[in-house]
Amino acid sequence: MPTSIRIPTPLRKLTGEREIIEAEGATVGAVLDAANQAYPGLKNRICDDSGNIRRFVNVYLNDEDIRFLEDRATAVKPGDELSIVPAIAGG
Repeated sequence: MPTSIRIPTPLRKLTGEREIIEAEGATVGAVLDAANQAYPGLKNRICDDSGNIRRFVNVYLNDEDIRFLEDRATAVKPGDELSIVPAIAGG
């Protein structure tokens, strides 16, 4: 069973307007790589040139921020859900 990935509205143009996509992999990084294979350009919007999650993008695995887990090396299980949440600033 693949991992579900919730896509924020600004990135849906890369996924054919899909709110949820699926990809397989053993870690968050592998899932994002697989998602990028199916939806080219997606990873570039989430990760920097070094492959690290951009500072202004939050990624949650089942409601837990991966930065407080093992970041891209965080293990995923079948049926897990990743949520990509761009940071919102204002004042």
